[in-house]
Amino acid sequence: MGFIDLHCHPLPGIDDGVRSADEGAALLVALKRAGFDTVVATPHVRTGVWDNRAHTRDAARTVLGPALDAAQARGEALPELLLAGEHMFDDVLKELLQKGEALTYPGGAAALVEFQYEDIPLRVELQLWRMQRAGVRPVLAHPERYVPVQRSADRFEELVGAGCWPLLDLMSLVGAYGRRAQECAERILDANGYVAACTDAHKPSDVATVIEAVAALRKRAGDASVRRLLIDGPTRVLNTGRAKTT
Repeated sequence: MGFIDLHCHPLPGIDDGVRSADEGAALLVALKRAGFDTVVATPHVRTGVWDNRAHTRDAARTVLGPALDAAQARGEALPELLLAGEHMFDDVLKELLQKGEALTYPGGAAALVEFQYEDIPLRVELQLWRMQRAGVRPVLAHPERYVPVQRSADRFEELVGAGCWPLLDLMSLVGAYGRRAQECAERILDANGYVAACTDAHKPSDVATVIEAVAALRKRAGDASVRRLLIDGPTRVLNTGRAKTT
């Protein structure tokens, strides 16, 4: 079984990810070559910047389609492409959850969330707990990149205690986001704090860094951790809620 990428930006023209369908197809081809059999597209849902909803995401997937068909016609292998979203943790997310319109993972009971890098909202633990109690598990994107988590291991533990499943951005392990993010990622990894890992790839050239990062993960934590973070953990996230809908 190949790797599963829970967080990637291959849908063209709807956020800061790929700009064209050809670029999106190239990103997916490169991820398949790097060992990823499943990729979840997670476009940003950020008010006033990228106001994505299911219809904009689905339209971008349609635009991507012909480029994927052309890649397959050339004999290129592609990963399975699933759809979700990366939600800024704000009042809009609360409204989307209440309406059943959040861009959850396919099982319907987990959703990718992020914070502003410099600050985490006050009393966010209560909001995260309420989100989980309402039936949607918060999957926290790249905790190692948040300044409050970099400054305090206790802050990370508070978020986990509120029900978050932390998601490692692999490229943090090789310094792609700076020394502090790398050191924080290593600290959390050494403590077995991550539920899963992802690429958060935005362009085809990111995949070379992802490959380097997988090697760094294997060297630091071993083959068992590679499997846990890139296969078992992502499978757990994707299966969350599926038993309720079958």
